[in-house]
Amino acid sequence: MPNSTTPVETPPRAADATLSHSLKQRHLSMIALGGVIGAGLFVGSGAGIAAAGPSIVVAYALSGLLVMLVMRMLGEMSAAYPSSGSFSAHAERAIGPWAGFTAGWSFWVLLCTAVGLEGIGAAKIVTGWLPGTPEWAWVALFMVVFCVTNLAAVKNFGEFEFWFAALKVGAISLFLVLGVLAIAGVLPGTDAPGAANLSDFLPNGSEGLIVGVLASIFAYGGLETVTIAAAESQDPVRGVASAVRTAMWRIAVFYVGSMAVVVTLVPWDSAEVVEHGPYVAALHRLGIPGAGQLMNVVILVALLSAMNANIYGSSRIAFSLVRRGQGPKALGRVSGGVPRVAVLASSVFGFVCVVLSYWRPDDVFPWLLNMIGAVILVVWIFIAVSQLRLRARLEREAPEKLAVRMWAYPWLTWVALAGMAAVFVLMAREPDTRVQLYYTGAMTVVLAATGYAWQRARART
Repeated sequence: MPNSTTPVETPPRAADATLSHSLKQRHLSMIALGGVIGAGLFVGSGAGIAAAGPSIVVAYALSGLLVMLVMRMLGEMSAAYPSSGSFSAHAERAIGPWAGFTAGWSFWVLLCTAVGLEGIGAAKIVTGWLPGTPEWAWVALFMVVFCVTNLAAVKNFGEFEFWFAALKVGAISLFLVLGVLAIAGVLPGTDAPGAANLSDFLPNGSEGLIVGVLASIFAYGGLETVTIAAAESQDPVRGVASAVRTAMWRIAVFYVGSMAVVVTLVPWDSAEVVEHGPYVAALHRLGIPGAGQLMNVVILVALLSAMNANIYGSSRIAFSLVRRGQGPKALGRVSGGVPRVAVLASSVFGFVCVVLSYWRPDDVFPWLLNMIGAVILVVWIFIAVSQLRLRARLEREAPEKLAVRMWAYPWLTWVALAGMAAVFVLMAREPDTRVQLYYTGAMTVVLAATGYAWQRARART
């Protein structure tokens, strides 16, 4: 008889039985491919380069290795137990309901807040093109468009992401081709830079590298969406397996490769790297006309893609939590294969964050941003611990479900956990990130206590 604090095993897709399963393999493939290319890569990487110099390549490689391990662990569990709750459902199955509650609702807050931030970023680009138009109106328009898109049918989300991802992949692939040609000295009108910009590899010493690692590790957000979306695909196991197996080269090419091209072409201390972004700076060096506006279009697409994906992801996480008895029942209502109340709730929460950014920009909004600052690390820890426990159970009870296997289990899982602990230590050393640990830690403790109290109450009934 199962322990009262341990969730009873249910068929992997039972909680998602009312959802549509109309996402095609091409949708999942492109979501997986484009999911690693976010606005953080195009814009946020500038601050990392300014701190770490050319060693930003090492920073992205180190954080990329950690992300690869996390994705492999998540892929193993999601292939065995496809669920729209993804890591939240796995944490509940492996650790207990309180763990699923904590991981799920903290990630929901992160995604909804990110929706608002991405809307603000997209609106700033558009108002730059159309000065005088109200920023908040553009945010509201984007919110309405993607809320309606996600309300209609899951295939709409898939189609939007397919074309968004195609544009992002095409843009960064073209950038890499032009950059490599320029470095080789065969691009017309450009001279090969050689290693002139790489001579001062660690300009700010180990402290600069640490800042670069912290900046890079949070640029990988969005990879989890494909494991959430897989539960609504026609072949979830195949979709997850394919996405996870290609994660390594995607991270190596798009992140590490593009950083190597940028720091080879552009001096790391160029003001343009931070002011306009590293990709715009590199394209200007290559003499590409209209480089700034071209990259603004790509960044706008990346932001809109992230808004679309985060509304989708947050609504599915909320739906899964409610179906497992861990939230307001209204959020679990499904119509036309879509959890429409959850979509609306997630969109409204995102717009509230936007309102706070205008109404209380000096107190409430920064508090909210600090609260979500380290959530992704908390989620990764739940993923690693869940994988350690579920893998042993799967090998004992259902080895045929291990379509994806974590490398060198359990040693690399423990290496990943050590890496996460190291990131926490590095965050604690930096004043700007230390406060994020406090706020995220407080939210995690509150959610864990609430989840545990709910778990005990359910056990008594």
